[in-house]
Amino acid sequence: MENLFANLPKDTSQEHFKDLLVADGLRVERIVSYGQSSPESGWYDQAENEWVSVLEGSAVIEFEDGEVIALAKGDCLNIPAHKKHRVAETAANTATIWLAIFYR
Repeated sequence: MENLFANLPKDTSQEHFKDLLVADGLRVERIVSYGQSSPESGWYDQAENEWVSVLEGSAVIEFEDGEVIALAKGDCLNIPAHKKHRVAETAANTATIWLAIFYR
């Protein structure tokens, strides 16, 4: 058994990614951010669909088409494959803990 809120990384200078489950066509990942954002030119163009939920903290997702979505604790969002997006910001004063499910 694993607790998503336990053993958070102490290094706040970077985001931390941990695969929790990998199966055929499915990947579940915990992401811990400490105020990080994607570079202005750093658009994700993923081959997988991504369902993401903010379990703690907050974040802002920006899409290439100009749409901006603010996510607070408990919010979730489905991002279709190849919909270009970036993380515009994450909470600066606390860890943002994400649960991301990537699927085909």
